[in-house]
Amino acid sequence: TMNTSTTKPPCVLSVKDLCIETKATNPRQLVNKLSFDVYAGETLCIVGESGSGKSLSSFAIMGLLPPDTLRVSQGSIELMGENLLTMNKEHLLSLRASAMSMVFQEPMTALNPVQRVGEQIDEVIRIHEKNSSRQERRQRVINMLERVRLPEPEKLFMAYPHELSGGQRQRIMIAMALILQPRLLIADEPTTALDVTTQKQILSLIKELQSECGTSVIFVTHDFGVVADIADRILVMKRGDSVEMGTCQQILSNPKEAYTRSLIAS
Repeated sequence: TMNTSTTKPPCVLSVKDLCIETKATNPRQLVNKLSFDVYAGETLCIVGESGSGKSLSSFAIMGLLPPDTLRVSQGSIELMGENLLTMNKEHLLSLRASAMSMVFQEPMTALNPVQRVGEQIDEVIRIHEKNSSRQERRQRVINMLERVRLPEPEKLFMAYPHELSGGQRQRIMIAMALILQPRLLIADEPTTALDVTTQKQILSLIKELQSECGTSVIFVTHDFGVVADIADRILVMKRGDSVEMGTCQQILSNPKEAYTRSLIAS
């Protein structure tokens, strides 16, 4: 059979020689020839301090770099074998949410303050599945709210973002990100703004949903404390460079680089 332990799961995302620079007369290189793969169902943690290029890299994957100030100057980013950097805008937009999605550090920046949260999740389905009925969408949203362990989903459907706690808003964001069962979820510091207890809950929620759906996860963080709980593999970044990569076990128990050791110790 195919499924022997030596067979790698399929590659969902492949980043090769990614360079990101400022758009200026003398461009500054912010990410320097970054390469990594993400396989089906695995969690890759990208760890680095602020300014390491870890968030820029995830924005580049989603096609969300601010076009006026930053650009990808080199490299390729392939999702399921399609290069995200060369495809047309419409195609890229159609892949957002349906094939890849992202959860941000601060849910309030991504949620519409004057729209009920149920409607916001509903909209994700509506945009990508034009023929879906309102009734059916509502049921799917309610189910998803249950799956992200939100109490009283019927009631929450009607709530506005400001009526929810930080942890609940992050659960809403996760529901929105996963409602269409994308192959790839990018979580950019999703627990940084939360207290430790809520942090743990959100991490185990992401793990749980991942194992249910077989989603691949890129988890971006500065905090090695979070990593042990969630990573299969770890990529360590410093000032735009990839400095070390390995399994969670390898890096946590036997880090090669002084920089990695200092991050683990902090």
